[in-house]
Amino acid sequence: MNARKLRMGMIGGGRGAFIGAIHRHALWMDGLIEIKCGALSVDPELANASGEDLFLDKNRIYLTYEEMLTKEAALPENERIDFVTIVTPNFAHFEPAMMALDKGFHVVLEKPMTLTYEQAIQLQAKVKETGKRLCLTHTYSGYPMVKQAKAMLKNGDLGTIRKVWVEYPQGWLSKLSEREGNVQAAWRTDPSKSGKSGSMGDIGTHAAHLAEYITGLQITELCADLQIKVAGRMLDDDGNVLLRFNNGANGVLMASQVAAGEENALKIRVYGEKGGLEWHQMEPNTLLLKWLDAPTQILRAGGNYENLSPFMTSNCRTPGGHPEGYLEAFANIYKNFALTLLFELKGEKPTEIMLDFPNENDGVRGMAFIENVVNSSNSDIKWYPFKM
Repeated sequence: MNARKLRMGMIGGGRGAFIGAIHRHALWMDGLIEIKCGALSVDPELANASGEDLFLDKNRIYLTYEEMLTKEAALPENERIDFVTIVTPNFAHFEPAMMALDKGFHVVLEKPMTLTYEQAIQLQAKVKETGKRLCLTHTYSGYPMVKQAKAMLKNGDLGTIRKVWVEYPQGWLSKLSEREGNVQAAWRTDPSKSGKSGSMGDIGTHAAHLAEYITGLQITELCADLQIKVAGRMLDDDGNVLLRFNNGANGVLMASQVAAGEENALKIRVYGEKGGLEWHQMEPNTLLLKWLDAPTQILRAGGNYENLSPFMTSNCRTPGGHPEGYLEAFANIYKNFALTLLFELKGEKPTEIMLDFPNENDGVRGMAFIENVVNSSNSDIKWYPFKM
């Protein structure tokens, strides 16, 4: 039995911030974590009001992350936080994450990990230097049926993987929303705040991570075509990438934020010698198995089948037929991260299932993906090597 809950501080995520609220819903779901402090906004009035919303002690509502990390580190061990969650825009990830690790705190970080690849390498080195844990919230790897797909491919159920097709179409940036008062659109399309890629940095990284996570393969070469479809925009809002993987498989990755009418239609299909599998984020409880010499199978999260992966079943929360979605997938990442920290606090070794959350190495590959896709799109080389 755990002796206590983990104590957490949040950087960013104040009133009106989309992803901060998602993180809070997710981390509360399993009762393993409590929020003890926050530097929730760069606006002092908003920071205080946001802290009051969360019933934080007024002495632990901070106006800057530097103040929060310094004062929390000075508290007695039985009072200070165990980790920080950073939910700021991309350009404000690196400095608070580095300082948190230096102050002795574990880190949960939004993706992509940093603004630049060079920062990601430095942050990866800092994690190794400090011995602290870093969790990157690639949400879609938290879905139970994604974990089932991964286990089946690792087991060789489909034979050698030959083809990977992953797509993430959205339509929310089909207009020049960044000029119409949309705060999310404004920073996500600004290279000084978001980085050197728009659609590929924001959602293409999710698609690339999902492809590598499920298959266990790594991208080795790519051929990318990035475009700006909405006049006046500074970063790509649409792109297509041909992929080659380290086992000889090839693939296609599409990410678009100008697919008018689409919501978050992330989908992956993987084909091997014996058959294929298919998973849709907007129908997440279902995994389709398509066989070369047998009828298609439909697996459902919560189903009572033989040979289900413990990685899947340990991340299921409800009986079959009760939908589990985005918040539950997010919560699974927090749960596994929290259990890892709690076991290590007790001097015990976390299980492989607990350690099944994205980390700094995934973050570096995500930043390398952005770098290589942009370079490939700007290059005359047909097959651009995936450089790390």
